[in-house]
Amino acid sequence: MKERKKAGGPKTELKIKKGQRFPVTIKRMGIDGEGVGFFKRQVVFVPGAWPGEEVVCEAVKVSHQFATAKIVKVRRKSEERQTPPCAVYNECGGCQLQHVSYSAQLREKKDVVRQAFERYTSINLDKIDFKDTIGMEDPWYYRNKSQMQTGLHNGKVIAGLYSTNSHKLIDIPECIVQHPQTNKVTRTVKQIVQDLKIPVYNEKKHKGFLRTIVTRIGFKTGEWQLALVTKEKEFPRKELFLEELKRRLPDVTSVIQNVNPEKTSLVFGDETFVLYGKEKLEEKLGDFTFHLSARAFFQLNPVQTEKLYDEVKKAAQLSGKENVVDAYCGVGTIGLWVADKAKELRGMDIIQESISDARKNATNHGIDHATYETGKAETWLPKWEKQGWKADVVIVDPPRTGLDASLIDTLLRTKPERIVYVSCNPSTLAKNVKELSKGGYKLKSLQPVDMFPQTAQVECVAQLVLKSNQ
Repeated sequence: MKERKKAGGPKTELKIKKGQRFPVTIKRMGIDGEGVGFFKRQVVFVPGAWPGEEVVCEAVKVSHQFATAKIVKVRRKSEERQTPPCAVYNECGGCQLQHVSYSAQLREKKDVVRQAFERYTSINLDKIDFKDTIGMEDPWYYRNKSQMQTGLHNGKVIAGLYSTNSHKLIDIPECIVQHPQTNKVTRTVKQIVQDLKIPVYNEKKHKGFLRTIVTRIGFKTGEWQLALVTKEKEFPRKELFLEELKRRLPDVTSVIQNVNPEKTSLVFGDETFVLYGKEKLEEKLGDFTFHLSARAFFQLNPVQTEKLYDEVKKAAQLSGKENVVDAYCGVGTIGLWVADKAKELRGMDIIQESISDARKNATNHGIDHATYETGKAETWLPKWEKQGWKADVVIVDPPRTGLDASLIDTLLRTKPERIVYVSCNPSTLAKNVKELSKGGYKLKSLQPVDMFPQTAQVECVAQLVLKSNQ
């Protein structure tokens, strides 16, 4: 990762050799959840180690900038360390932090945000409103969607995730961060496929039928959808499969087949067919109802999503007089959440289907002061300004790569009074805030939100205010 390459500074003589064993005291948590320490002034990343621990480790990868090592022995164990409750935690790699208490996870996620700002900016975080991470009351069984790859092991159908940095498929009969219904559906589908001898996909040979079992559940509605990603359109014993599925899981809302014939790591292909029930399932966030197709993006943790959007609304500080822009709007979820406090809402996204859904969602909820357009914010903001419409507040929720340089330039030219930045990557957030600060904005607050407990990911809501308006 780019952050790591900078960690060790300029090129120096290699002091650590691959296979070498040495002691390390862990100083902090890294951006991927690993422990970070130093040996002979060289940065060492140790997955599974925790701040405050002393470990003996073995170097598995060495560069001029840093070394990555595995734990051989924990000499001094943190009081925050615990036994991971997941049976396949050390093999799966889907979670990185089950081995420590939840309160410790929340503290270190805030520190990861702090580290990013200290590395990339000169902002004194002690002088802004930098709050503790908002966590979950129950940080388990929170994901509303699972995607389990299928395979065969000793003649038995398995479904799960690939082990970290490998193509070994780990069977996961019970994922404890997934909603229980998604686990139940996956187990049942595996058994039906086994009983009916439906061929499963072999990644190496690029042969077989069933590739991925995708299940999505509506937390508030109880509706659930099964999507079967297959290599071919022709579904062997399809009627028998559907009959068995409805018999064993009679509350099924929707069954979808998606065809992906390519040799690729992408889950979905281009063709989708409804095999049974509705095309879309229904889910609610707060007072809003959304209709979700199998491929539609929707936040994976609906409980924390409501908390996240509430923080966005606080940071926007709307009084009913502001023109609000929801950039990267998707199906319009964030904009709709704040619409009741906005004078006018406008959103944009580069995906036409998302804009169509955003317009429908606004209409369905009686929000008639919202406008959605296909395209980029850097195109629409200047166009609207020329037409006499200026944004007072801009909400951005970009991908992990952060804001495009062209959008930053556009924001600095159009100068909205406030920018609310929803980030899933502290490093790109800090870099973007640095650029916006140079252009006349001041960082006022940071609010980390834990959207994915037991993993290293942390979301953050940042509020930036135009200095001339203070």
